[in-house]
Amino acid sequence: MARTRVKICCISSLEEARLAVSHGADALGLVSNMPSGPGVINEALIGDIARAAPPAIGTFLLTSALSADEIIAQQNRCHVNTIQIVDALPHSEYAHLRDALPGVALVQVVHVRGEESVAEARAVAGEVSAVLLDSGNPTLEVKELGGTGRVHDWSLSRAIVEALDIPVFLAGGLRPENVGEAIAQVQPFGVDLCSSVRTDDRLDGEKLSSFFAAVEASNA
Repeated sequence: MARTRVKICCISSLEEARLAVSHGADALGLVSNMPSGPGVINEALIGDIARAAPPAIGTFLLTSALSADEIIAQQNRCHVNTIQIVDALPHSEYAHLRDALPGVALVQVVHVRGEESVAEARAVAGEVSAVLLDSGNPTLEVKELGGTGRVHDWSLSRAIVEALDIPVFLAGGLRPENVGEAIAQVQPFGVDLCSSVRTDDRLDGEKLSSFFAAVEASNA
C-alpha cells in the first residue's frame, strides 16, 4: 500500500506548524474566515506560516469565499501553495482560478451527506487537483464547512475514491483509534484531522505521535 499522506488542520501558530511537521505532517491546514467551526486565524499569520513551511510541505488555505476573484485576492495575501475550497463554487469560476494561480493546487471539499455526494465529486473532479471528503453541512442556515469532528459514511467515501482518478483526502472524526479502519476501508490518498490531536485547543505532541503511529501501522 502507498504511504497515506497526513494533513494536520487548524494550525494556529508557527510553533504548531513546526510541531506538526516534526511529527511527519505532509500538509498544514490554515483556516481563514469561516461562518462556523474551529481554527480560524488571520491572513497575516497564515502568510507567516506559509512562508516558514519547508518547501515540500503543503500549505492549505481553507477558504469559504464563493468567487474566484475573492480567492485570488486571498492567495495574493497569503502565498500558500494550495487552496482548499470548503463550499461549492459555480463551475465557471474554476478556469479563472487555474489561469490566475498557475502552480497553486486546488482542492475541493465535498461534504459527504448521501449518494448525491458521489455525483458531486465526479462533477468537480475535472476542475481541481484533489478532492477532500468531509462531514459538514453547507445547507444549514449557519453553514458547517468543516471541523465538525463527525464521521460520515465511509462506504460513500470509498465509492468516490473508486470513481475519481485524482487524489482524495478523507476528513471527519479521524483519530488514532479509527484511522486504520478508515484507511483500510476508504483507501484515500491522504487523511486530514484537527480536534483529535489537540488538548485544551493546543496541538498535542503525544496525540500526534499516537496518530502517526496508527497511520504507519495501517500502511505496513
